[in-house]
Amino acid sequence: MPKKTPKKALITGITGQDGSYLAEWLVEQGYEVHGFVRRVAIEDPDTRMHRIRHIADRLHLHTASLGSYPSLYKTIHRIQPDECYHLAAESFVSYSFEDEFTTINTNVNGVHYMLSSVLEGAPDCRFYFAASSEIFGRVTQVPQDETTPFHPRSAYGISKSAGYEMTRNYREAYGLHASCGILYNHESPRRGMEFVTRKISSHVARIKLGQIDTLQLGNLHAHRDWGHASDYVRAMWLMLQQDTPDDYVIATGQTHTVQAFCETAFDHVGLDWREHVKIDSRFYRPAEEHVLRGDASKAKRVLGWEQRIGFDELVREMVEADLKRYSRHDVAAAV
Repeated sequence: MPKKTPKKALITGITGQDGSYLAEWLVEQGYEVHGFVRRVAIEDPDTRMHRIRHIADRLHLHTASLGSYPSLYKTIHRIQPDECYHLAAESFVSYSFEDEFTTINTNVNGVHYMLSSVLEGAPDCRFYFAASSEIFGRVTQVPQDETTPFHPRSAYGISKSAGYEMTRNYREAYGLHASCGILYNHESPRRGMEFVTRKISSHVARIKLGQIDTLQLGNLHAHRDWGHASDYVRAMWLMLQQDTPDDYVIATGQTHTVQAFCETAFDHVGLDWREHVKIDSRFYRPAEEHVLRGDASKAKRVLGWEQRIGFDELVREMVEADLKRYSRHDVAAAV
């Protein structure tokens, strides 16, 4: 009996948190996994590709730029992927207030180029777009589901809502098997240092180890619906296994404050957060979101998706990982 040809998957943003977990998952499922990376990542792999270092020998990496339609089209046409996961984006919300133009141009043009490249170069490929709860912004209902109106309050949220509408249009106008995941905040030890959860876990670890003494934060009362990235990438994959493409909210349905994240992290190492946390108004957002809490009932009903890792376990895992990193002074791995 002839050997079955493995499915091919293409991931943009494969070196990031979500991309690395998704690549692991797809490798485990027997896929031939391809990824787009920037040329600077190839030139500096120890820093820029540390999240996928352990599976690098099972990946096929291609240099491409989301700002270059020809490079995307040529590579997609050559690979002929069965599934494409578009995760790459300018994804830090606070930066989007500082540089709206880069955020809008990169995120909107990037998804447009990817959609067009897939449609023209590999029309049978199934496409996933990583939307965000930031598209809801100033919400009119809590929790939010797939029918909640959009009211983004940052350039990042605006760019993600545009990408959502563009993906939906390619599905409806051109028949592309294209789905959107409206993902709420998802974290892990692989989260970038610029995000508040990783800032907390890394500083807690360094405070415990006696390397620093203070953690500076902004609004401690901001609420977020935090899940684990490894849970959320399974939802992405499940969407592309469906016969009919659609859009899904992926969330835990529970919110916690930044203060609660701090308390849990400091409690894990036996410290009182109030002795180390200092408030700095520079870290407040110009426009804070209302309560973003997702209703993932549709994903649970249609996809059979369930959250596996809870809030406390997530926080403890992040702190433990940073304790290990900083105790051995592995700065590159902590980036």
